[in-house]
Amino acid sequence: MARKRIHKSPRYTELLVPTFRALKEMGGSGTNEEIHDAIVNTLNLSDDVLNEIHKDSNQSEFDYQLAWAKTYLKKYGAISNSARSVWSIEPRFMSVAPESLDPKEIDKTVRNNNRIGGQEEKKIEDVTNTHSLGQSPEDSGVESDEIRPWRKHLSEVLRAMNPYAFERLSQRLLRECGFSQVIVTKKSGDGGIDGLGKLTINGILSFKAAFQCKRYSGAVGASEIRDFRGALTTDIEKAIFFTTGSFTKAAIEEASIIGKQQIDLINGEEFMNKLAEYEIGLKEIKDYEIDENFFQNI
Repeated sequence: MARKRIHKSPRYTELLVPTFRALKEMGGSGTNEEIHDAIVNTLNLSDDVLNEIHKDSNQSEFDYQLAWAKTYLKKYGAISNSARSVWSIEPRFMSVAPESLDPKEIDKTVRNNNRIGGQEEKKIEDVTNTHSLGQSPEDSGVESDEIRPWRKHLSEVLRAMNPYAFERLSQRLLRECGFSQVIVTKKSGDGGIDGLGKLTINGILSFKAAFQCKRYSGAVGASEIRDFRGALTTDIEKAIFFTTGSFTKAAIEEASIIGKQQIDLINGEEFMNKLAEYEIGLKEIKDYEIDENFFQNI
């Protein structure tokens, strides 16, 4: 019998109330990044916890569980999200106190609502106390808005790419985002500049930008950020670091140190979001959910 993996990060059920509380304290809405930062500060999570990587994705274990927490709150009807990944509390839940939410009840309700009426009643009964059993959210058959099969597959494809091909893909993405004169500068595996480009805003302001690409399965650390910054010349006004993986807490802090060149970080999840937004190597397919109860009872 395989040993159960012990996680450092809180489980999604433990993040339901903190997520709802974070949104309440931010005025009822917030971005993924704002929610992440608020919970990290509230729970005082250590670097050791935040640097744990999920076994089947390029996310940290914490971000993976947080994505499920947001999904369960949404399917429970407490929150919703826009196309721009802004989460907000539904009007009827605005007066609800965070401490009045019951994680077990949310977990049970979402899992049972996901079951088709009349099918395998015993299984429905079995999943009603999954919080105490620690069953994984993906085992319930519930679909997450942020964790879908295509994302896992795309993550694997990106991590398997030739490093130089990933640089060219980053070059293409920058062009789609409005950059011009984008070039890949060299083919080496050190911490230097992989490419340069120019961003013009409203036809008036322009910035020279440099980018670095890391085709990682794990987390990029602070040393890689320092190496990249050390390669930047004085004429570089913007710096972007792409990775197929994630960034450690120390790396995020290093990238935004006051008094030093600020570096924008694009992790694997954000990179995939942009590929989907501009349909680079991806094509959206329309699908339908079948309501079997409708056909059985019409």
